[in-house]
Amino acid sequence: MSRSSGKSTQVALGGLAAALSLLLMFLTGMIPFGDYALPAFAGVVLLANVVENGRKTALMVYVAVSLLALFVVPSKEAALLFVFFFGYYPILQTLLDKISVKILRMALKLVIFNTAVIAAYWIIINLMGVADILDEFGPFGQYSALALLVFGNIFFVVYDNMVANLYAAYIHWFRPRFLRRAG
Repeated sequence: MSRSSGKSTQVALGGLAAALSLLLMFLTGMIPFGDYALPAFAGVVLLANVVENGRKTALMVYVAVSLLALFVVPSKEAALLFVFFFGYYPILQTLLDKISVKILRMALKLVIFNTAVIAAYWIIINLMGVADILDEFGPFGQYSALALLVFGNIFFVVYDNMVANLYAAYIHWFRPRFLRRAG
């Protein structure tokens, strides 16, 4: 394979991943509860870029999708969740999983998740003026928000395992069968 065809393949895969991620993000305005699930899936799409093109290219795709999502995605909450966490986490997870001490690895992942989610919602509430989010929780809004964060952490552990399993499935099952490359 010539050097130019390798670059064109890299650009094509990056473009396809960006288009698919952006499509998933755009669907957040049409699918109920899509504000949380679709940004998570949009980030997982970037795993192919991590494997095939490396983290730098995957990060460039993440930045491109993030910028476009902020402008064209109907749900700004979903766009911010993608920007602050779901977009880069599958890329970062491949590095975090190299930490050999399991408790340290999971603690670091939870710190990253909680920091990102709190920052995203701080921006939604304080900078975007969507204080109505807390009203959705009723008179015990702060306690409900805390309970939601606890459930979010449980979801994150499930999501983290899903991303790890999809990464392994891509490398060990999908790639050898459909891309005919050595893993």
